[in-house]
Amino acid sequence: MRLNKWIASHSLHSRRKADELIASGRVAVNEVTAILGTTADDDSIVTIDGKRIGTKMNNDVKLVLLLNKPIGYVCSRNGQGAPTVYGLLPLKYHHLDIAGRLDKDSSGLVILTNNGELMQRLTHPSFKKEKVYNTTLDHALSQADQAAIESGVKLEDGISALKLSLISADKKQWQVTMHEGRNRQIRRTFAILDYDVINLSRLSVSEYTLNGIEAGKYVISK
Repeated sequence: MRLNKWIASHSLHSRRKADELIASGRVAVNEVTAILGTTADDDSIVTIDGKRIGTKMNNDVKLVLLLNKPIGYVCSRNGQGAPTVYGLLPLKYHHLDIAGRLDKDSSGLVILTNNGELMQRLTHPSFKKEKVYNTTLDHALSQADQAAIESGVKLEDGISALKLSLISADKKQWQVTMHEGRNRQIRRTFAILDYDVINLSRLSVSEYTLNGIEAGKYVISK
């Protein structure tokens, strides 16, 4: 197998990135510096900057990592040009999966884990796990529109009902509580009534909270 394909299959690097690493002399196969066109097989020892890749991840130890995602980061392994949340973590945690994504323009709590049972509990709609957000609108929310959102407004993928608690006297800042997690649901719910969400930050998912984690930092949950 061509080395760039082997690296893409055994790491988080794309083939293009693998070619860049190979061309810069940072990759070795069986302790020999690789060149473009080098091949590798299942028995090969491949290293990047002296660190072996392709070894089996240890999923016996169940981990839960809590990250405070800054705005501008994508909840994906491939950001297609944008920075990803995995870039904020050491390589040893890159095998963890995201339990509930945030869009690029939102910030706050992102949970990563290798615990499949926990992932199911946090993400499947049937478990109705509570999620809490702080949101800022572009203009004051009227009493009538507040009532409409709490009763439920119709979106293209179904009814969206959010619990709202006022944070600021100008009626632009609200705490939002929900038990779903449809794509950009909060933004779309306000948009249907002609409000733009100019800031959205997730504070908690079920029992997991930010609890003082700085933006761009993470903790391992106990």
